[in-house]
Amino acid sequence: MVSINRLVTEHAIEIADQVGARALLLYADMAGDASDFMEKKHSFDIVVVTRGEEMVSCEQISQANIINVPNVRLTRIGYIKIAITKGIAAGLFKKGDLLVCLTGVRGLGYLDTILMIDVGREFEILTSEKIPDMVEEVRPEVFGAVLSIALELAAQGRAGRKVGTIFVIGDHEKVMHLSRQMIINPFMGYPEEERNILNPELRETIKELSAIDGCFVVTDAGTVVTAGRHLSAALERKDFPQGLGSRHIAAAGITSVTKAVAVVLSESTGNVSIFKNGMIFVSIEKPSE
Repeated sequence: MVSINRLVTEHAIEIADQVGARALLLYADMAGDASDFMEKKHSFDIVVVTRGEEMVSCEQISQANIINVPNVRLTRIGYIKIAITKGIAAGLFKKGDLLVCLTGVRGLGYLDTILMIDVGREFEILTSEKIPDMVEEVRPEVFGAVLSIALELAAQGRAGRKVGTIFVIGDHEKVMHLSRQMIINPFMGYPEEERNILNPELRETIKELSAIDGCFVVTDAGTVVTAGRHLSAALERKDFPQGLGSRHIAAAGITSVTKAVAVVLSESTGNVSIFKNGMIFVSIEKPSE
């Protein structure tokens, strides 16, 4: 008898071939019955999405691109948003690409959903139809590390309390010029390698400092320049969505006048939003309790 996973996967492959998909996204923990099709050549790329420290087989690595998403509780759409956003940042996807996503219920181990997404037109996934060129200004691994920290903070909070913060990545000299320090810079005097966002030993320090008002300023290479920074750039656009807080307005303002990318964690909702060019590019909703 054909397994459910194999049956769903075969239909997804047929759809991807017929629509001319750019890639097929498959979650690693549900790819057990799909390894044989990964060894074959297709008209589309194969992207394996892993969670946290999840292991991936040699067959999957050799034939697929790997996108890692944080191992935190999110909705299915939330995981897809993260995977697509990181794929865009890494240059794997661009506006106009068709993606076929295979998802299922984690823990039960079977696939039950095929989702086809037109990057740039699917507003449930991406808030803005204008896909920014994040690759130009920020290294993908730096963006991914910041996004992971923000999502972990959204899921876990700090010391049992919700937190909200902003990470501004790239174009740091101009960002520093358009902002002011609210507290003594806690990163001043430390070697760059010790304050790089890619350094796993720094993650807990970042999370601890997230309770401080203001933003983190991070270079495109991942060096944390400062924390507790007040962003001074004002947003001049009149069509910004209503109901968003001061952090979102500040992130929109600074990204409208610099080449930076901003990642905002909302204290009130736990949602994580990504800003570029003064607009929300994507918002990842925290699942209901």
